[in-house]
Amino acid sequence: MAKFELKLPKMGESVAEATITSWLKEIGDTIEEDEPILEIATDKVDSEIPSEVNGVLVEKLFNVDEVVQVGQTIAIIETDADEIPSTSAPIAEEEIEQDIPLKAVAEVTQTVVAAQETIAQVTSNGDRFYSPLVKNIAKKEGITQSELDLVLGTGKEGRVTKNDILAYLQSRGSQSTQKTTTQPNQFKETESTQETSVSSGEDEIIEMTRMGKLVAKHMVDSVLTSAHVQSFIEADVTKIWNWRNKVKDDFKNREGENLTFTPIFMEAVAKALREYPMLNISVQGETIIKKRNINLGMAATLSDGNLIVPVIKNADQLNLVGMTKKVNDLANRARLNKLKPDDIQDGTYTVTNVGTFGSIMGTPIINQPQVGILALGAIRKVPAVIETSEGDFIGIRYKMFLSHSYDHRVVNGALGGQFVKAVKDYLEDWDENREI
Repeated sequence: MAKFELKLPKMGESVAEATITSWLKEIGDTIEEDEPILEIATDKVDSEIPSEVNGVLVEKLFNVDEVVQVGQTIAIIETDADEIPSTSAPIAEEEIEQDIPLKAVAEVTQTVVAAQETIAQVTSNGDRFYSPLVKNIAKKEGITQSELDLVLGTGKEGRVTKNDILAYLQSRGSQSTQKTTTQPNQFKETESTQETSVSSGEDEIIEMTRMGKLVAKHMVDSVLTSAHVQSFIEADVTKIWNWRNKVKDDFKNREGENLTFTPIFMEAVAKALREYPMLNISVQGETIIKKRNINLGMAATLSDGNLIVPVIKNADQLNLVGMTKKVNDLANRARLNKLKPDDIQDGTYTVTNVGTFGSIMGTPIINQPQVGILALGAIRKVPAVIETSEGDFIGIRYKMFLSHSYDHRVVNGALGGQFVKAVKDYLEDWDENREI
């Protein structure tokens, strides 16, 4: 018998800890390799931690709601093996006995290198986590990294489970990778996001989801922390409307991406933040932290209707093509519940599109610890006064309201108004002959 230490795996470059939300197994339960043992949460992203071995759970080192650091041992699993194999590592020169023939040393080294190259073919990456069992099956069956990355998983956060890869192997060669994700996955995903409801007479009592509770607390904390004040301005986006209609089909054919208004607005916000860096700050006690990077948060809708804010890192360094691809990628992965912890970290300013729901304006709550958030209203076709050198005329224009909420502790009305005016100016000065 041997004991295996299950540790909290690395989940992203900026993620150092996680909170245990529930144990899926109890002490004494038999566990199969790759079977989920517990659920964890990092801010707004939930994940399951699978077992790396077959065995029996003999000890839980943390309770629900306790915080665990990356690399810490979470649980002890007793296995039938005499010893637990350690992770392969290169053989150091000082570890080789001096009396081993040089030819044998060379053969061992070549074998290790070849093994490492084979293992490296299938690895977890920034977008997907693969359990040791899944990687072993892929290696044994000759599934390449690119092939495995196309298998859609039924596990938490789209994780590929043992059943997923076995189902893929069954249909391999006769069906497309897309067909390996079956309808039960869609049912499971919907089922896991539903709230518990209880009928009480004529009223229905619905328990808030964990995500709903987190959002509620985050919003209340923000209102209690920041002195919210708003500035509103109307922007004429007729040039952008006409330009997008002119280029969107060619853009789709060339880039394989839909060109929406969101990346255009994000580009304008990033430029305005460069012009007014004192809105790209956070407050820590009585200290102001001026951020070097412009990381734009983009409010997106999850599959269960809740909102999450993935972050476009270094948004001011992206051209419009890069911005479009990033916006589409984050929005799509948010809808599929495939965002990773790093995707929602380190935002410095947030943009939310209330126009998606038909609202012409809104007063959004600041996403702490930031000091500002911009709400984009619906684009409307309205009659407007058009000033020309020959006099004023009434014409039809495409307009929208920009609603800027900011923290009046550190951002005064002048700065808050100047910033949103800068966004308006960038949008209205759009070059209708711009090439993309």
